[in-house]
Amino acid sequence: MIRTLRIEDLPAVKAVIDASELFPSEMLDEMVAPFLGTEPCQEFWLVDVDPEPIAVAYCAQERMTEGTWNQLLIAVHPEHRGRGIGTQIMNLTEQILREQGERLLLVETSGTNAFERARGFYRGKGYEEVACLRDYYAAGDDKIIFRKSLS
Repeated sequence: MIRTLRIEDLPAVKAVIDASELFPSEMLDEMVAPFLGTEPCQEFWLVDVDPEPIAVAYCAQERMTEGTWNQLLIAVHPEHRGRGIGTQIMNLTEQILREQGERLLLVETSGTNAFERARGFYRGKGYEEVACLRDYYAAGDDKIIFRKSLS
């Protein structure tokens, strides 16, 4: 079942992030603080629970744009990959944004061989590769940007 993130989900979400080796899970508390706070924010977090979170996604509006959002994180615990969970979360993200009248969704990922599966996933979901920023994350680690029109 996919739903919005709750504070009690954080330990399991950290485990998903650690298992996925995307970034240090120590960054998670700071990342989710605006969403879990009391002030309105232009972002959302989704989790797939079975019965605890096994996947997570984070999407935020791009500042100084009209209707452009960025899927900043999507991770499925390695033990649960290949079951369509990532596709379900991406489909729901796109649906939420379309219902809000948003127009564009961006996705950024690494250009290393370790992220070829992720890039293939986005291509398979109809995302167009539109940019490559050489040596962005580190020397030899490019930033690849994909886009999809939501209209």
